[in-house]
Amino acid sequence: MIDQVTTHQAEEDSRNETVLIYVDGQIVPKAEAKVSVFDSGFMLGDGVWEGLRLYNGRWAFIDEHLDRLFAAAKAIDLSIGLTCEQIKEALFETQKANNMVSDAHARVMITRGIKSRPFQHPSLSKSGPTIVMILEHSRPKILRPVRLATVPHMRGLPMTQDPKLNSHSKLNCILACIAAEKAGADEALMLDVHGFVNTTNACNFFIVRGGEVWTSTGDYCMNGITRQKVIDLCRDNEIPVFERNFSLVDVYSAEEAFLTGTFGAQTPVGEIDGRIIGTGEIGPMTKQLRSLYKTLISQENA
Repeated sequence: MIDQVTTHQAEEDSRNETVLIYVDGQIVPKAEAKVSVFDSGFMLGDGVWEGLRLYNGRWAFIDEHLDRLFAAAKAIDLSIGLTCEQIKEALFETQKANNMVSDAHARVMITRGIKSRPFQHPSLSKSGPTIVMILEHSRPKILRPVRLATVPHMRGLPMTQDPKLNSHSKLNCILACIAAEKAGADEALMLDVHGFVNTTNACNFFIVRGGEVWTSTGDYCMNGITRQKVIDLCRDNEIPVFERNFSLVDVYSAEEAFLTGTFGAQTPVGEIDGRIIGTGEIGPMTKQLRSLYKTLISQENA
């Protein structure tokens, strides 16, 4: 595809070639950062993770991210083996080792650990969890609003794979992204089990109609931390915001659309299923929310 972008597109940074990675208590060069082929995460996608961003020396909303990480680990009956404060300290040590002060991204990953045999039963993971932290110098670089395509793939039901879990099992979302790329788009717009607009394969989804900000009910998507911050900012600034069911008919005639996520914060959407959304460029509401979010980050770092 010509001129393809993704919601996690970043500027090239040569420092990432020599970045140091945290692996089970050791901070090692990127080339030496390895896990076993018997690791539960590699073998079965059995694990949970969190993504965090570093702004001006501080990890944004770190307590909320780590609370969600520990809640997810408990939900899948995975013992992390470290306290929240110990995970936080390991992140700080890895940040310091890499001399990172801003514009960095961290992916904190916990798996059920190395298995004694290559089968799924969790009792075969007897060595304790595997803990990895990948930190990168990372400044978002999205050159244009993203293009979305609606795909047949849906986020899982709570009784199958709960979409509220940041699990290592991302194949469903990857297949959705592949389908969108085949349709000539950058990423996928996914519906819920009732046919209402839900989320993308990587981010939460919002539209703007008549001065109102709409997003899905949150019943069938990752309830993102950035998503909630945008909802809170709307409420605090008297911007009408609704968590509600809405359809593609509502989306196609929206004045604006944007995505939220830890990496890109608020990413404008210019086209969905071949329909230009608004002007096709970032809209005034998205710009306003970006500004409010930047102020919020600054206040967090004060």
